Amino acid sequence: PKPSADRPAAPRPAKAAAPKPTKVAKARSKLVLLGGGVVSLLAVAYGAGLLLNHSDVPKGTTVLGVDISGSRDEAVAKLQTAFGNRAATPLQLTVGGKPVELKPEKAGLSLDAQTTVRNAAGSDYNPVTVIGSLLGNERVADPVMPVDEEKLQVALQELAGTAGTVTEGTIKFDTGKAVAVPGKAGTTLDTGASAELVTKAFRDMVATGSAGAVELPVTTKEPAVNQAELDRAMKEFAEPAMSGIATVKAGPKSIPFGPKSLPKILSMQAVDGKLVEKYDLEALKAIYGNSFDGVLITRGTGEKTPVSPQDVAGALGKALRGKTTAERTVTIDTNPS
Repeated sequence: PKPSADRPAAPRPAKAAAPKPTKVAKARSKLVLLGGGVVSLLAVAYGAGLLLNHSDVPKGTTVLGVDISGSRDEAVAKLQTAFGNRAATPLQLTVGGKPVELKPEKAGLSLDAQTTVRNAAGSDYNPVTVIGSLLGNERVADPVMPVDEEKLQVALQELAGTAGTVTEGTIKFDTGKAVAVPGKAGTTLDTGASAELVTKAFRDMVATGSAGAVELPVTTKEPAVNQAELDRAMKEFAEPAMSGIATVKAGPKSIPFGPKSLPKILSMQAVDGKLVEKYDLEALKAIYGNSFDGVLITRGTGEKTPVSPQDVAGALGKALRGKTTAERTVTIDTNPS
């Protein structure tokens, strides 16, 4: 029923007082505030780290202990200053107890400063790394040291030829006749096993400045030119070559080559186990001198040029294989079709 005018309204219940915060609640509030502060501080530090690492190579980046942080050009310059001389230093090697040197560039060994810097450049957005850079933490980058395997094998083959004890069979031209000289077995460089040792020596040299003398392994080897090849070369070329006069003509002029002049220009060399003749072009030119002056050869391009030592050697090679006087006279074609 509605209250009458003379009936007082019922009193409203008293509002309950808010409970006082407990000690646990206060502690939780402090932790939340503290956590928020730490997050804010870390965010500020992260932002500052990103600004400091805005250069091409982030702050604190090192290669082999050298700080290269900064622009890419600066980083490349630092690498070249620190390691350029080391990377160019000849490696000290021994083959069968014989000391030899090997230049890294010739062996296809190098420190690629440009690629090293390219790999190390760019921002690192990892918060641990970015904030760590503010604290002086190191960011290690690997040096790039590529190996040209083909050049390395060629260089090792050359070492094998100079430092080994194998002697190849050959034919010498002396005292007006050809003389067969058999080869002898011996030791030679094991190029396959040596490649890894040489590569490691180079990388040690770049990293530390010293690689020490590295003993390369050797293996036993027979001469590539055997007795059968010596017999063939003697019969097919050396003996006919020294059997008499060989004449080369060009235009109206000619010059003879005989057992006395041939030893000055003629030798044989081993190529893949076969003996082939070799001509000393300077000695050849000295022998025929001005004999073919004024004689021109029409080349494949249509240009006319003087007779060259190569032209004379080509004709002489054919004449030396001849048996009759006619076969041992060869004319250089001055107008080949």
